[in-house]
Amino acid sequence: MTKDLEHQFVTELEHNQNIVHKVCTLYTNDRDSHNDLFQEITIQLWKAYPKFRGESKFSTWMYRVALNTAITLYRKSKKSIPTQDYESVMFKITADEYDPTEEQQLKLMYNAVRQLGDVDKALVFLYLEDKDYREIAETLGITEVNARVKMNRIKNKLKTILNP
Repeated sequence: MTKDLEHQFVTELEHNQNIVHKVCTLYTNDRDSHNDLFQEITIQLWKAYPKFRGESKFSTWMYRVALNTAITLYRKSKKSIPTQDYESVMFKITADEYDPTEEQQLKLMYNAVRQLGDVDKALVFLYLEDKDYREIAETLGITEVNARVKMNRIKNKLKTILNP
């Protein structure tokens, strides 16, 4: 790979790394797993970058690679022995000025989204990133109509999960 191509890749990755972090947050439960997945996605992006043709935006291509990598590793991890998340068992001290309500709501939402299927998780992620249905459909390889229908069904499913 040429230095120019390497520079382009690093610049694009630095500019769009929040995409990878958000995918990692969605598919992991702890900091170490997050870091491992971030590293794996970065490696996969690096390997695939010479084949990036620019037919879509870099961020759209990055979403697709990141989600595919996360889903692949998530499916492999389902076969492993389940462990308990460190954050769920550690003792927490809250300061008077700290309001845990928002953090708790985010955790509930992430837990609800984690209960969805792989494609549904990805669709919610892209929707929350304010991507339009055309870009969501392009990223996930489905039709725009299918993306809209799936999102409506997912919203109902999430309501059921969050308000049993």
